[in-house]
Amino acid sequence: MPPENLAGRTVASYRLLKRVGEGGTATVYRAEHAERGQCAVKVLRERSRKDPIAVKRFLREAGFGSRVEHDHVVRTYDYGEEDGLYYMALEWAEGKPLADFGGEESLSATDVAHVITQLADGLAAAHAVGIIHRDLKPENIIYDPRARIVKLLDFGIARDADDDPAERLTRTGFFVGSLNYVAPEALSGELVSEAADIYSSATIAYYLLSGEHPHNGKSPREVFQQLLTQPAKPLGETTRGARMAPAIADVIMKSLSRDPADRHPDVRAFAADLSTAASGAPSRVSAPPTGDEASGSGLFGSIRSIFSKKDRER
Repeated sequence: MPPENLAGRTVASYRLLKRVGEGGTATVYRAEHAERGQCAVKVLRERSRKDPIAVKRFLREAGFGSRVEHDHVVRTYDYGEEDGLYYMALEWAEGKPLADFGGEESLSATDVAHVITQLADGLAAAHAVGIIHRDLKPENIIYDPRARIVKLLDFGIARDADDDPAERLTRTGFFVGSLNYVAPEALSGELVSEAADIYSSATIAYYLLSGEHPHNGKSPREVFQQLLTQPAKPLGETTRGARMAPAIADVIMKSLSRDPADRHPDVRAFAADLSTAASGAPSRVSAPPTGDEASGSGLFGSIRSIFSKKDRER
C-alpha cells in the first residue's frame, strides 16, 4: 500500500503543501497558514491513529513542545484532532539536521561550542519547566550554518520530571533514546534526570568534533554492552581528537562520566566550559598547573595522582 499523502488538504487552517518527511508514526508536511506563513505540520499516520498508545504519545509530545518557548527550540503553535486526523503545527526551521555536520562537512571547535551553547540554552528552558528530552541526537537538531542558529525539536519521548511512574508509557526494563547518544543510566528503562541530557549533549559534541561515537561497538548489542560496562573512549584517542587542545577533551569527557554525579552540574555549565576550552582560555575542568602542581610533587601532586588513577579505572 502506498504511503498516505495529504498534500493539498487543509487541516485546522493549515494548508498542507508538500510531504517533506516521514517517521515511524507520523508524516511531516510543509504547510502555509494565513497568519503564521510557512509552517511544518506533523500528522499521525493512518495505522497509528488506530493505536491509543500512539495517539497518547503523539499528543503528549505536542503538549511538551508547547510548554517550551525559546529561540533555540522549534515552537509548537497548536495541536489536536480534526476529522480523525491528529496533528501538530510547528515552526518551520531553516537548515539541515546537525547529523550532516559530523562527517566531511565538519565544524571547527569554536563552531561546535557555539552549537552546544545554543542547544544548552534550549535544553535549560525545557528543564526549567520540568521536561527532560531523553532523545538528544544530531538528527533531532536543525542547524542553519549561514545564520549559525540551532533549533531543537522532537519531544516524542520526553518526560515530565513530575510524572507519576504509574502513568508511564514506557515499560520498565526497556530503555528509550538512540543508542549512540543515550546515557548509560537510561539503559534499564528507569526514570532519568537532567543529567541524561547532559551526557547526550556531550556525545553530540564528541561526534561533531571527531566524526566518531564514544562507544564504537560493531553491533547494537556490542554498543549496549560497552555502555553498561566500559567508560567512553577518550576523545584524544580519536584521529581528529588527537589534534585538539586537551582542555576540550577534558570538558567533554567529564560530562561523559558514567556516574551522573561526576558530570557537569547542568547543561549550561557544560557549554560554558566547552566554550572556554575552545577559545583557548584555561578551562575550569583542566586548569594549567603551576609550581608543585607542574612538577607533580608535593601534596597536590599526590592528590592529583590518586584522582588520575580513579579516572583511568572508570
